[in-house]
Amino acid sequence: MSKKTAIVVGATGIIGSYLLDYLSKLDDWNVKGIARNIPRKHPERYISMDLLDARGVKEKFHTLGDVTHIFYAAYQDYPSLTKEQIEVNTSMLENIVKAAEESSDALERVVLMQGAKVYGAHLGKFKTPAKESDPRHLPPNFYYNQEDFLREHQKGKSWSWTILRPDLVAGISIGNPMSISMVIAVYASISKELDLPLRFPGKEGAYHALVQVTDAELLARASVWAAVQSHTALEVFNITNGDLFRWEQLWPKFAAYFDMDYAPVQTISLSEMMPLQKDTWNTMVEKYRLQPVPYTKAAAWPFGDFIFGSEYDVISDTTKIKQYGFHEVIDSEKRFLELFDEFKNEKLIP
Repeated sequence: MSKKTAIVVGATGIIGSYLLDYLSKLDDWNVKGIARNIPRKHPERYISMDLLDARGVKEKFHTLGDVTHIFYAAYQDYPSLTKEQIEVNTSMLENIVKAAEESSDALERVVLMQGAKVYGAHLGKFKTPAKESDPRHLPPNFYYNQEDFLREHQKGKSWSWTILRPDLVAGISIGNPMSISMVIAVYASISKELDLPLRFPGKEGAYHALVQVTDAELLARASVWAAVQSHTALEVFNITNGDLFRWEQLWPKFAAYFDMDYAPVQTISLSEMMPLQKDTWNTMVEKYRLQPVPYTKAAAWPFGDFIFGSEYDVISDTTKIKQYGFHEVIDSEKRFLELFDEFKNEKLIP
């Protein structure tokens, strides 16, 4: 069987890095990661591209050979509901797909990552469990523009697309702070260093609401599964760990893991308070010989504020992906604790 050739776009993000690592271990795949800045670890796996430079993207694609699969997980951050957020993120996807079409006759599938914001999770309370067939909310939403591009541009072509909709992604991501598990771990570590109890920093309603997460390793396996199945072509799938929890159930267990006292909710702005702990963190890096990750890259505090400020249930219906054949599930509580162990082993936290 001939090998498939994949590119992972956004390969240094939490989703892309796990995908690149997983594909690199599979015997029947060749894979390259696309990123603007090539990391020091395994630089041979990456190609640097400016995704907004259409001509440059096309030139570099001609060096990749016959690409068969695109896993698209790139994102440039702009304030929500802005013209820039939509235009930039849509253009990047368009440039990649068109370059692949021009340079490869072997393109088979484009796998696009979306998220729960496609259902309006960033706007406030929404209908749950959210199903793939639910109507869109009032635009703008850059997910809609990306999806519409794929749907229209693919018509009459030999390749197909599949869309995956994970929710809150949990995993290890060195230098890329968009991981809720890193937010929790760094916040807890600093609190412990200051001899404080572990308090949930978000809103009271968020503490009691139902929450779901998507493990990055699980998402990588689901992505490759979705990319090679004929019956997943032109389909959209929610993908989560398969369980639900409330932060009020996990927070005391996080305190026990970090050997800390537990205290009730105390709502603060992580975005305002945690940058003030920079000196404490820098002292901890030296004291515990942690990796010298810049504090601004250790955890995304605005991201934490958003997650811990959502005072409504966030639930995606994952029936469809199970009906189509992907049945893996993960215990989210257990996985959080495993990730904390990994962070310690990687010297990201004490």
